[in-house]
Amino acid sequence: MSLWLIPMIYAAASFLGGITLPRLEQAYLPYNSGISVASAQAFLGAVASGMIALTGIVFTLGLVMVQFSAIAYSPRLVLLLARDPRLFHSLGVFIATSTYSLSVLLYVDRNGSGIVPMISGVAVAGLLLLSTLLFAAMMKGLIDLQVTYVLHVIGDKGREVIGQTFQRVDEKAEIESKYRQRMRIISELGPVVQTLRYFAAPRVIKSFDIDDLVRQAQQAGAVIVMACGVGDTLVENTLLLQVHGTKAVLLETDLVRAVHFGFERTSEQDPKYPIRLLVDIAIKALSPAINDPTTAVQAIDQIEDLLRRLGGRDLDAGYVSDVDGNLRLIFPMPRWEDYLVLAFDEVRHYGADSVQVVRRLRSALVGLADSMRDSARIAAVNRYLKQLDLTVDRSILRADDEETAKQEDLQGLGLSRQHRTSS
Repeated sequence: MSLWLIPMIYAAASFLGGITLPRLEQAYLPYNSGISVASAQAFLGAVASGMIALTGIVFTLGLVMVQFSAIAYSPRLVLLLARDPRLFHSLGVFIATSTYSLSVLLYVDRNGSGIVPMISGVAVAGLLLLSTLLFAAMMKGLIDLQVTYVLHVIGDKGREVIGQTFQRVDEKAEIESKYRQRMRIISELGPVVQTLRYFAAPRVIKSFDIDDLVRQAQQAGAVIVMACGVGDTLVENTLLLQVHGTKAVLLETDLVRAVHFGFERTSEQDPKYPIRLLVDIAIKALSPAINDPTTAVQAIDQIEDLLRRLGGRDLDAGYVSDVDGNLRLIFPMPRWEDYLVLAFDEVRHYGADSVQVVRRLRSALVGLADSMRDSARIAAVNRYLKQLDLTVDRSILRADDEETAKQEDLQGLGLSRQHRTSS
């Protein structure tokens, strides 16, 4: 559901409740609250007008949070904060409180009865209390804009998508068997019988409806091979997918419907995107205008955790079979080396002259190598350790600083560990 619909639903529900509950109360529970008409009208009027002003304040607060995150951290972080459901639910409650108060106000002293609806008045007071609590929570959100909290939020998004996308590697033999089986099936794919290209304004692939694509391929006895992966930007005449092994032609509208496009990348089905956000924050902190290597070190903390989780997962998740075990869908997924390039190349380049950053990078790489069992992945990490040494040798650091930079330190500059030579 679109988030902008949340305040609309609150407004509609409060309006319906405001014209229904007071009528039912007058018809079946004609109990006078004992509050004077003038006091009730003043209270309800103040709540209605005050909530409109509070709604404006909260909306402005949301804009400030979004703008601050874009300037201080990364423009790509805006979508993550702007799509916070709490903001939209808060706006909905504020609008509902104002709308419901106005509706109840119409039934105070209805037809000169001098009666103030009791239950409706209590409901307004309850909505006012809830609005106050939500406003306090929104103010707490300003504190949550500190970089440590933001990095943890991004890290949590990454851990969530990794857990949903990849299975844990428990038995190496099973993984190797599945890999050989997939290679055999791919080599036996039938001829390309259908090609689908993208013809529209540039859009980003946000996610695939995997179940829908598998269902379509199963019905046609085909294998759908996606040419683009989640996070790719499609432009005019881009090859989107190919259909193998069947003479039946799938409806292009059904195929396109199963691919979700948008203007911005999201972390859904895209484990690279949280790492991309963390790297953005790290390299922005390393820019000469900001010069904050400690923030870069904190970003590396989250990056290392995500890579350790990826290192213990079966990354060949781009192969999907139907219920009968037949391969039906293939879509591109990053390799282990792709994650290493994304996570470390830019940080290593921009942080080459920072002893603190280089020491933390070394600690992250050594920790990765120690935490994994796959020899190919360990070899890739060790190659990065050698690249890090070459980077330090080519940096502007002096000999004594180079010696310091070639030590491991989980804090960057805090507690040196004896350097362990990687094999």
